[in-house]
Amino acid sequence: MVRAQQGSTVAVHYIGTLDNGRIFHSTPDEEPLVFTIGQDQVFPALERAVIGMAVGETANILIPAAEAYGPRLPENIIRVDRAHFPAEKEIRVGQKLSIGFSGGRERVMLIAGITDTEVTLDGNHPLAGLDLTFALKLDGIEE
Repeated sequence: MVRAQQGSTVAVHYIGTLDNGRIFHSTPDEEPLVFTIGQDQVFPALERAVIGMAVGETANILIPAAEAYGPRLPENIIRVDRAHFPAEKEIRVGQKLSIGFSGGRERVMLIAGITDTEVTLDGNHPLAGLDLTFALKLDGIEE
């Protein structure tokens, strides 16, 4: 029986959930996640879980926040003077904005709060600080 190993290209279906049971992502029935083990295309913990599996096998794995999107970092939250946003532009909490930084870097940030004088922007990944659970099924292996 062929088993997934380092260098194998695998097709995996999964349902990703949080501690509260909320589904944060899943693969559509007809479109599995395809990746090559060892190519850093997915979390290393997910690669490790797939190694040794055969087609048709299932597994439930927990990836701690530190091995997924990392912790929520306070330095990724900034407060910007409201005057930096055009008065005619509607902004709202939960909206994502692409913000330009010095050196030409851009970053997508979430508006986390708005007052009359400032806007709080959060650059943390939405899943930072959260443990992720994956129910996965290995659907295919290519060597």
